[in-house]
Amino acid sequence: MKTVMTALLGLLLSTAALATKPTPPVPEGLAKATFAAGCFWCVEPPFDKLDGVISTTSGYIGGKEKNPSYNEVSRGETGHTEAVEVIYDPKRVSYETLLDTFWINVDPTTNTRQFCDSGAHYRPGIFWHGEEQKAAAEKSHKLIDESGRFDQPIKVEVTEATTFYAAESYHQDYYLRNPARYKYYRWACGRDARLDDLWGELRQ
Repeated sequence: MKTVMTALLGLLLSTAALATKPTPPVPEGLAKATFAAGCFWCVEPPFDKLDGVISTTSGYIGGKEKNPSYNEVSRGETGHTEAVEVIYDPKRVSYETLLDTFWINVDPTTNTRQFCDSGAHYRPGIFWHGEEQKAAAEKSHKLIDESGRFDQPIKVEVTEATTFYAAESYHQDYYLRNPARYKYYRWACGRDARLDDLWGELRQ
């Protein structure tokens, strides 16, 4: 009986680890921002470093299915893209600062891949919450597009945020819980080398 109960408990725990669900409402006084820039493991760290950012959550946005799983998203079955939801204190960090952080951590020249990862589920995007974010996001997109820095149009989508589903628990804070594997993946994917080529001194 003990073996059966242990097995059932393990099954329940593993099922919980694989569950995805919409994130809860933002606490009063805080705000939400959502960005897609390729593998969500790599998008959490630059935002976590900012003073005024309360939390980051890896997840999925922009698709048609409810409660998508990582396997479904990665197979391109749901239309979602990997993204990160940022909860921040607007009194301590501005949305414009979050936008600046996003841009220097994304390859804006492609909408079919990010670095070594290919597919529409890695497409980059700014998903705005409210008219103020929309205006700021569109302004920043236009400035980057017209800056002359790139010899092709910017392919980052700017669109209204839809339901954001938090990814499975094993994806959250991956860079903190699995530092060696994370660093190797980031290096092998060529992410920083490509970002340095794209943004140069702006990443210093």
